[in-house]
Amino acid sequence: MNFPINKAFCIWLASLLFAAGLSARPPNVILILADDLGYGDLSCYGAGDIRTPHIDRLAGTGTRFTRFYVAQAVCTASRAALMTGCYSNRVDMSGALNHLSKTGLHSRETLLSEVFKNRGYATAIFGKWHLGDRPPFLPTRRGFDEWLGIPYSNDNGPLHPTTPGLPSLPLYEGEKIVEGDPDQSTFTRRFTERAVSFIERNRERPFFLYLPHVMPHVPIFASEKFRGRSARGLYGDVVEELDWSVGEILAAIARLGLEGDTLVVFASDNGPFLSYGTHAGSSGALREGKLTAFEGGVRVPCLVRWPGHVPAGRVSDELFTAMDFLPALAGLIGAPLPALKLDGQDLGPLLLGAAGAKGRDEFWYYNGEELHAVSSGNWKLHLPHEYLTVAAEPGREGKPSNWGKMKPLAHTDSGIRGVASRHGYRVESIGLALFDLAADPGETRDVSTMHPEVVARLQAVAARARAELGDALTGVVAAERRSAGVVP
Repeated sequence: MNFPINKAFCIWLASLLFAAGLSARPPNVILILADDLGYGDLSCYGAGDIRTPHIDRLAGTGTRFTRFYVAQAVCTASRAALMTGCYSNRVDMSGALNHLSKTGLHSRETLLSEVFKNRGYATAIFGKWHLGDRPPFLPTRRGFDEWLGIPYSNDNGPLHPTTPGLPSLPLYEGEKIVEGDPDQSTFTRRFTERAVSFIERNRERPFFLYLPHVMPHVPIFASEKFRGRSARGLYGDVVEELDWSVGEILAAIARLGLEGDTLVVFASDNGPFLSYGTHAGSSGALREGKLTAFEGGVRVPCLVRWPGHVPAGRVSDELFTAMDFLPALAGLIGAPLPALKLDGQDLGPLLLGAAGAKGRDEFWYYNGEELHAVSSGNWKLHLPHEYLTVAAEPGREGKPSNWGKMKPLAHTDSGIRGVASRHGYRVESIGLALFDLAADPGETRDVSTMHPEVVARLQAVAARARAELGDALTGVVAAERRSAGVVP
């Protein structure tokens, strides 16, 4: 006879056994995030001019996901979804925060770091936070024991390529600013060394290590050891140094005998900043890049490795998102889920290769406060919207497209035209358009007239998304949005 199993009971039992020392400790988790790395920037995703042997080893000894999505194609929104398990619109965190922002993730939200912290894990973040720089929003107030890094993007300072007069970029150690305008060519090495030290110091207890690298977001820098090595110029050098970093992390857990106890994730926060040309990544065969709801903006590399648990050498085409990590990892470590509604799904069975395990069926593509597209299965419906595309020839040597002819609007203008003016884009538009992502991942052939029933079904999905999270394009007000945190 089969009896139903209550999930809450399983979590309670796992916690009890762990506390009593009667079961193996829950897994360590290392989450490595690149910044603006494109779908076509790794050897295991088809790059022929950048060598990434250590990241490729994650694919060979773990699982490579081909349809992994972030919630929005921009830094803060993407990271908010990763940390909360929610669409960024649900937690009121669209766009990208800067030094003038007074908002951050609200204290009512339970973050991924807090899920681990409440389970007894040692926790650390080394790299870019970008979820609020006012004291209540700093990572050390949100479940992390340690932090060395920057509070927002590395161009939010004197090195911004088009906006002069920005204040010094701060480097934090805990809650103290220890350097102003640090040497960015040392970032990857410094964050890696701190990460390895954290692993060594916590080898005897479960730990959660979040390593959100600053690179390869513009302005890009590689250390002297890696400059001039790649066939793709400085950008390739930067990515190859990130690959070295992954190798150092893998070597540390192997040296300490922790491979079988450690789940490692490598992903990117969004697609490439295409306007920057030689200093930007590649979307591969996907359309557009960062700041858009096309596949090149939100579909990014993702690799997961946990020897003996995650199938080795597997390629999964199932739909999987950054929002799904929180519920999936909570399930793997026996932690309760946050009380508030999540959009992430517990795809632990998919991660672990359970027979017949499926990914998500739906995904809602928001850009800022606007709903730009929805998908179900392999079908993706773009709703009429404006979008950014590179203004002219892609930029060179750290400057965006159309450099010299630009008329940048103020840094406080975060609308589509303000972003276009500062980063070398122009504004285009697309009407209602249906794409079969299995046959046409580059979104080049609109087949809406051939499949009116699919269009109607996906329009119903869009209506549901608007009702929950709102849509500035149609004026629908969100019924389920939760406000961000705000300081005076």
